Amino acid sequence: MNVPKTGYRVFSANSSSACTELAKKITERLGVELGKSIVYQESNRETRIDVKESVRGQTIFIIQTIPRDVNTAIMELLVMAYALKTSCAKNIIGVIPYFPYSKQCKMRKRGSIVCKLLASMLAKAGLSHIITMDLHQKEIQGFFSFPVDNLRASPFLTQYIQEEVPDYRNAIIVAKSPSAAKRAQSYAERLRLGLAVIHGEAQCAESDMADGRHSPPCVRNTSGHPGLELPLMMAKEKPPITVVGDVGGRIAIIVDDIIDDVEDFVAAAEILKERGAYKIYIMATHGLLSADAPRLIEESAIDEVVVTNTVPHEVQKLQCPKIKTVDVSMILAEAIRRIHNGESMAYLFRNIAVDD
Repeated sequence: MNVPKTGYRVFSANSSSACTELAKKITERLGVELGKSIVYQESNRETRIDVKESVRGQTIFIIQTIPRDVNTAIMELLVMAYALKTSCAKNIIGVIPYFPYSKQCKMRKRGSIVCKLLASMLAKAGLSHIITMDLHQKEIQGFFSFPVDNLRASPFLTQYIQEEVPDYRNAIIVAKSPSAAKRAQSYAERLRLGLAVIHGEAQCAESDMADGRHSPPCVRNTSGHPGLELPLMMAKEKPPITVVGDVGGRIAIIVDDIIDDVEDFVAAAEILKERGAYKIYIMATHGLLSADAPRLIEESAIDEVVVTNTVPHEVQKLQCPKIKTVDVSMILAEAIRRIHNGESMAYLFRNIAVDD
C-alpha cells in the first residue's frame, strides 16, 4: 500500500495486463505501490473504473500507455480522471508517454485538428498537467490550457547506439525525408557522425486528387463583378528518390519519432542498400508497429528496429526478433518525483536542443 504521508498516488488507467508493465517499472523506481483500481469493459464495451482507495486531497499520477485500441485507452484515461476528480483528488497529472492522435495536429483538407479536441477533453475530465515524450510536433503543447512536460528519448537512443551498435563510428545518421532532417542532424551532431537525407518519391502521389483542387474552375460570369484573378501556382513535382550524402560502406541509422506503417522505412532501407550501406538500423521513440509491420520488417533489408517502451509491443517482438526495446521508465519516474517535490524539471532537459 502507498504510504499516506507521501501525498501522492500512482494509478494505471489501462485494462490490459501487458500495458501495466511500464506502470509497474515506474512505481518500483519511485518506491511506491501501484494504486488500487479496477479497469474493465462492460459487455457493451462501456468503460468502467472503480477506485479502491481514498484519494481525497492527494496528487494523483495516472499512467496510460496506448495499445492498438487507441479509443478505448482514451476513454479509460478520461473516465479515470473524472472518477478521481469527483473523489476530491487535489491534482490529477496524466503520464502519457505516447500522446495519441498527435499526427492529427494540423488541418488536412476538410478534416479537423483532433489533437486539439483531445487536449480539451483531457482538461474537461480533470487533468491539470501531463507528462509525455517526443510529441510528433512540439507545437502541440500550445493546444493545452495547462502545463505539458515533453520529455525526450534521444539520450536513451544515442546511448544504445554507442553501446550496442558495433563499430558505430563508421555509421551515418539518415533522415528518411527532408522533414526529419532536423532530428537526424541533432543525433549526428551528438554522436559526431555524418548526415544523409533521402529525398523524392517513387511515384507521384494522388492523395489530393479527390480534394477538388484539380476540378475545372467555374466559368466566370463576365456580366457581373470580375472578381480577383489569382496567380496560377505551378504544381509540385518531387524528383525520383535520391540519397543526399555518402552511405557506401557505412552503417545507416534512420531516426524518427514514430514507426507505425513501415512501408516508408522498408523502401528507405532498400535504397540505402542499393547505395552501399551494409547495415541498417531504425531508431524511433514510439513503436506502434501496426498491421503487418513485424512481418514486413522481418522480410526487409532492415537489420534492427530499436524503439522505447512508451507503447506496448511485446506481441510484435515475438513476431519479429529484429525489434529491440529501450527502457525509458527512469526518466518518467524522475519526472513524477520532481513534480511532486516541486523541483525544477530543467535537469531532465540538460543539453537537450529544441530539435531533439
